[in-house]
Amino acid sequence: MPNRAEGTAGPRFRVEVDQNRFLPLGGREVHAVVGVSSTGPPVVGADVRATEIIVIDTSGSMYGEKIIAAKQAARAAVAALREGVRFAVIAGHSRAETIYPASNTPAVVDASTRSEAMEAVGRLRADGGTRMGAWLTRAAELFATVDGGVKHAILLTDGQNNEVAADFDRTLARLAGTFVCDCRGVGTDWKVEELRKIDAALLGGGPGIIADPAGMAADFRAMTRASMGKAVADVALRLWTPRHAVVRYVKQVAPTVQDLTGRGVERAPQSRDYPTGSWGTENRDYHICVEVPPGDPGRQLRAGWVRVVLPGSGGAPDEVAASGNILAEWTADENRATEIDPRVAHYTGQVELAQAIQDGLAARRSGDDDTATTRLGRAVALAHGSGDEETARLLGKVVDVLDPVTGTVRLRAGVEKIDEMTLDTNSTRTVRTRPRPSGPGGGAPGPG
Repeated sequence: MPNRAEGTAGPRFRVEVDQNRFLPLGGREVHAVVGVSSTGPPVVGADVRATEIIVIDTSGSMYGEKIIAAKQAARAAVAALREGVRFAVIAGHSRAETIYPASNTPAVVDASTRSEAMEAVGRLRADGGTRMGAWLTRAAELFATVDGGVKHAILLTDGQNNEVAADFDRTLARLAGTFVCDCRGVGTDWKVEELRKIDAALLGGGPGIIADPAGMAADFRAMTRASMGKAVADVALRLWTPRHAVVRYVKQVAPTVQDLTGRGVERAPQSRDYPTGSWGTENRDYHICVEVPPGDPGRQLRAGWVRVVLPGSGGAPDEVAASGNILAEWTADENRATEIDPRVAHYTGQVELAQAIQDGLAARRSGDDDTATTRLGRAVALAHGSGDEETARLLGKVVDVLDPVTGTVRLRAGVEKIDEMTLDTNSTRTVRTRPRPSGPGGGAPGPG
């Protein structure tokens, strides 16, 4: 089936499934890595509806060089916006203040509004507290005034959230899926866990740390350009499974680890939609595990039917852009049944690596040196085995590596906080086993 109707703007999608479909007799769990790639012409002008909101922490701790750098970063983001898209700038402190535009709906980018926004950014001052939930709520209110299209926010902070944790969690649950947000923390006085919560709820690309305020403008420019390359919003991964099957998990495993299992929404009998956010030309991989009733030798089963679904507009039905099958076949051949697909094995290790780093750092912060040594040692072994040189380098700043193969390490004393936080934020970024091919593709029709 075609990926997109002829003449429709936007990326073309392709789905590829990697798995070992053979299960031992009595086997129930079916694992597959579903690679989704999209490609299309560059996004230009107002061809694609988009709204960008820049949220700058202007609390009292942002005084001095940080607020100066934040102004430069906000201006860099405004400069990178395509003409014709909508945008707004929010100053976040004890409350959320829309500093541009003056109206309650985002402005349209042109030479005049760009200049006005630059001038408004120049008036930012550092004062007040840190209430990220209020900032995000204000962003959602502005996004709600715009009908459809790609909705993306950038949030910068240098401090810890002052809101009650339960209230913050409720705000994130309420806003989940309404827009995409990328978060950055500058300095070392903010909490990685707080930005990771925002990232999980709003499908960001993983929280990032800006160690030096001087690097803020380049980072904001890159994030805005990436956002301007998105062409379609609210793309879902729709998973059909047979009766009596149980979806154990659906996880994005590249380019970052993001657990989507609890985000599935039933759209049709035996089918759930898992949100993936906005897409441009890019590649992502998903690890899916489905538990099915065991079968007799030689029995074949479609354990899952995966579709990339684009939302219909103006009352039109959803569009299936690409699809692929997850298969199962029971065999008495032990060699076939115990073979692990290389991509499934790789990403299983990448998810374990992320968890080992986070567990190890948490144990280190709590003073549990034995657990920290064990977990960070496991992370070293996994990073070495997968060829993840960047993560291995960052781990080497937190532990002394005695043997990378076995993961024998010794905790370092006097670790710089910036090195620990950089390792933590980087933990969910993964490496691929091989490049994903680009181009259109489809799949066999099936039940739905």
